Amino acid sequence: MKYCYIVSEGIQDVEFIIRIFKNDGFKRVTTLSSVNYFWKPLIPTIFPKNDNLEQRVKVPRFLENNQISIAIQTAGGINSIAETIQEEISVLTLRNDLSKSLFSIGVVLDADSKDMPKTRFEQLVKEVKERNPELNLPENLEEISGGLPKFGIFVMPDNNNQGTLETILLECAQKNYPNLYELASEYIDDVNLGQLDKKDLKELSKPAGKNKAIISSISSVLKPGRTLQVSIQDNRWLDETTMDLDSLKGVKDFLDKLIT
Repeated sequence: MKYCYIVSEGIQDVEFIIRIFKNDGFKRVTTLSSVNYFWKPLIPTIFPKNDNLEQRVKVPRFLENNQISIAIQTAGGINSIAETIQEEISVLTLRNDLSKSLFSIGVVLDADSKDMPKTRFEQLVKEVKERNPELNLPENLEEISGGLPKFGIFVMPDNNNQGTLETILLECAQKNYPNLYELASEYIDDVNLGQLDKKDLKELSKPAGKNKAIISSISSVLKPGRTLQVSIQDNRWLDETTMDLDSLKGVKDFLDKLIT
């Protein structure tokens, strides 16, 4: 069995990755008793963490086929990715021989600020190296390092341009939900920003704010009252039609290389 560990920024990214793997025949592991023994150390046994009842319990999502077992963890933001890797690799090391057991480590993040993907890649490599000097990290974005565990980083939407998961989802919506995409785009464009204060505009004013608002509007029709991650899980964002998009092919190629 190959064990592959993936970290992403947020829960929407996790569900996006899961959907790609499920399209390839991987099954989601939904019960504690079914989780592979290798990953058991990553499942918290104490609640609440740091005495904070409102802090979300970080539990990886698990997928498997007959040859590969995958754990996908959300870091809760780019600033926590290196820390998450350090903490969880440390926990796994106490129970397992990583040089023999962990096949690969992957990171999927966004380029949603003024920084280009190459800059984000270099910053993350530096942070991970400082915390885990024993890991063999890639020198370039397009590479997955050799050795065990091998290591790769993908910066959405395509390793070259600024953007986020929503950049890819917008392309998917244009293909599978063209009417919803058009109406949602018009709706966001017609919002009277003058009636909103600085606090109201905090998220919308971010580089990816408008795209996120459009995607959330589409999702609210497809899954009223539910979260975007549920819509990614259940609706036609990723199917036979959209998987032909170059942006999705890039992510899928990265994930395929990571697990093979």
